[in-house]
Amino acid sequence: MEIFDSHTHLNDEPFRGKEEIYLERAKNLGVTRAAVAGQDPEFNQRAVDLSEKFDNLYAIVGYCPDVAKDWNQEAADQLIEQLKKEKIVALGEIGLDYYWDESPREIQRKVFAEQLEIAHDLKMPVNIHTRDAFEDTYQILKESKVGEYGGILHNFNGNPEWMKKFLDLGLMLSYSGVVSFTKATDVHASAKVVPWDAMLIETDAPYLTPKPYRGKQNETGYVYYVAKAIAELRGVEIEEVAAHTNQNAKKIYGIK
Repeated sequence: MEIFDSHTHLNDEPFRGKEEIYLERAKNLGVTRAAVAGQDPEFNQRAVDLSEKFDNLYAIVGYCPDVAKDWNQEAADQLIEQLKKEKIVALGEIGLDYYWDESPREIQRKVFAEQLEIAHDLKMPVNIHTRDAFEDTYQILKESKVGEYGGILHNFNGNPEWMKKFLDLGLMLSYSGVVSFTKATDVHASAKVVPWDAMLIETDAPYLTPKPYRGKQNETGYVYYVAKAIAELRGVEIEEVAAHTNQNAKKIYGIK
């Protein structure tokens, strides 16, 4: 069994200098590959460095909504250069966050759209963060023709109706540890019916730890428990979830 963690922050402080330990723990749970997501210049560079150090790690680089206020031409130029590197597999995480509102919403929307243009020009898939902002995220993506270059809605927490709307744009949906939470009924409902060829799984570590470790620090290996929760919801074996999501991650990220 091979499991692919499609979105983790192994570049975050809790893992620094201990990445090899966490990757070995992940391997013991069948987790063989992971995409390390950036979000600002520091995290982007750490993601790149880790992808160059470890064969089974890939990098995602971009400006998340929290730092959209720092976006400028210099940032765009640097990002474009990073995206040309061999093991950079997506532009992200980018999007909208109306919960924290660390950057003005108008700026978030502008920077999101501009990064989607870069992805379109480079034919690079995008990794999308959206929180309390489904309507605006959908509209911007619809206008961006994201289906031409592909994308992932990371940590998808929507119901089946929103699932269908985003799938119709040509996106894949990535499920996190939230799918294991008892009260996450919308997520359960969509995870049961999302087509196999559109599903990914992730940890978003060190956040969103799945059961049975909820309340503790998340880590890449725990994507195993995300797969397990989905298998239970869909009434299949965990190996089936692993096989589909591993294949999908490799496809969207262009990995052989």
